[in-house]
Amino acid sequence: MSVSTEISTGSLLWPGASGRGTKQADVRAYNERLLLTLIRRHGRLTKAQTSRLTGLSAQAISVIIRRLEEDGLVQRGTVLRGKIGQPSTPMALAADGAFSFGVKIGRRSVELVLIDFVGNVRHSFREAYAWPMPDAIIDFTRRSVAAVLAELSASERARIAGLGIASPFELWQWEEGIGAPAGAMDSWRSNDLVQAIDSDMPFPVYLQNDATAACGAEFVFGRGYEFPNYLYLFIGFFIGGGVVLNGGVFTGPSGNAGAIGSFPVTGADGKAAQLIDVASAANLEARIRAAGLDPSPIWNQAGGWALFADFIDDWIEEIAPHLAKAIVGSCAVIDFSAIVIDGGFPDDVRSRIVHATQKALDKLNLSGLVAPHVIEGTVGNQARAIGGACLPFFDKFMLVSTPMLHDAG
Repeated sequence: MSVSTEISTGSLLWPGASGRGTKQADVRAYNERLLLTLIRRHGRLTKAQTSRLTGLSAQAISVIIRRLEEDGLVQRGTVLRGKIGQPSTPMALAADGAFSFGVKIGRRSVELVLIDFVGNVRHSFREAYAWPMPDAIIDFTRRSVAAVLAELSASERARIAGLGIASPFELWQWEEGIGAPAGAMDSWRSNDLVQAIDSDMPFPVYLQNDATAACGAEFVFGRGYEFPNYLYLFIGFFIGGGVVLNGGVFTGPSGNAGAIGSFPVTGADGKAAQLIDVASAANLEARIRAAGLDPSPIWNQAGGWALFADFIDDWIEEIAPHLAKAIVGSCAVIDFSAIVIDGGFPDDVRSRIVHATQKALDKLNLSGLVAPHVIEGTVGNQARAIGGACLPFFDKFMLVSTPMLHDAG
């Protein structure tokens, strides 16, 4: 029986540890995580570079690297031969060093992925629905995991770190917003999804808010290491967000940090509203439906967004000013150096949203603030599922944050 865990990266150096500790095993585990985290950030590092970054001796680095090699987590790259000194060998993460499942529970579909240690999606499954129900989610997850396990070797199965679930919290509250009948989603109130899935799995199961998980995916596999502090926005059926502070994903005491959808705005009718009401893909769906068309291709069909070009133009023009105002409000509280925008849409739509948001931001009064960089995320439509798969990696192989963000030299 595995241990179900809800990851909270807001207060711990790594889950299950309160600091470096004094025991030799604690120090060894910390140093291994430190090296894996630094190698992940930089892509590849020589022993000399790692020693400069950590302050550890060359001998200590050699011992740690040898142990990580034996565990199959790192691999040697091509020997670098310079004009002066001994040749050096950079170390990189081994793609087959570990695997992880991620499950995204969305308002219109559920998705499961298996990723390797460097973030490649090895397997992917997806099912659409009118609204999410726990029994269907559990059945889909069991079937999909079984299908993947049947294709893996015994060695690969032994390297599965766990399964992470990326889900909106309190799903029963979304009935009206997603068009479900009153009471249809009440079963979510009493259903312990993690326990139900965990009971069938030979590895631990984790849970995180879907937008925070997507933020984790960008942090680990995207542009996350470029900025030590940034606000992450993911525009799915509803908009959500995540926060990175001091080089680490910050979830807050309730796991709800970055809940940008709750940001207060003024709606088109001049009344008080929230950002989730005016800057979500649900608004696009409503536009298409109001025109008497079926909006399902934007959720269920490859290339579906291209079918609604005129609607998308108007939608982007509508949401950009709201996004810009939410960004200014957020930067007034925390001095974010960047705003990363991603979502469940094609890359060209993401690019246009970022451009329109930047234009809207340029029109606002930013006196007293340093204007943040507004940039595109890179993980894309699968960010929530991949973010779920990151949760076991956070737990087993990474430091939540590290101050060692300077150049490796």
